[in-house]
Amino acid sequence: MDPAAQHAVVIWPLILFAAAAIGLIGLMLGMSYMLGGRHDERLGNQPYESGIKPTGGARMRFSSKFYLVAIIFVLFDLEVVFIFSWAIAAPKLGWSGYEAFMSFLFDLTLGLAYAWRIGALDWAPKAPRQFRLHAIESNQRRNLPSEQS
Repeated sequence: MDPAAQHAVVIWPLILFAAAAIGLIGLMLGMSYMLGGRHDERLGNQPYESGIKPTGGARMRFSSKFYLVAIIFVLFDLEVVFIFSWAIAAPKLGWSGYEAFMSFLFDLTLGLAYAWRIGALDWAPKAPRQFRLHAIESNQRRNLPSEQS
């Protein structure tokens, strides 16, 4: 068999698959256009999720604490994947694998302690409530107009 015929034999299933995929996409789009509901109601284009009416725009600003907690969650969630994989391979790893795992857990604990120490996990103000109330009262007293005699 010459190289051109061999190339045609190899490429033919790919062309057939691409044509079938494009045909299926066209069929699904066409059927959804013909069978889909149409309405021009006033609230028809409003977002609706979980039975809650929208109250604001989609461009709300969030505190960076949300993102920081999300990043910390992803990091520690990935560590759980390593723990599960170690648990599966633990009988084959022996004592050296156990020591490596304990070193890993120690490093993970140090990372959590560091995140806790720098306040990455704190949502509330650092000062206790009575100190905050005292500061508010003293600021109010300071800002009152002084009586001039």
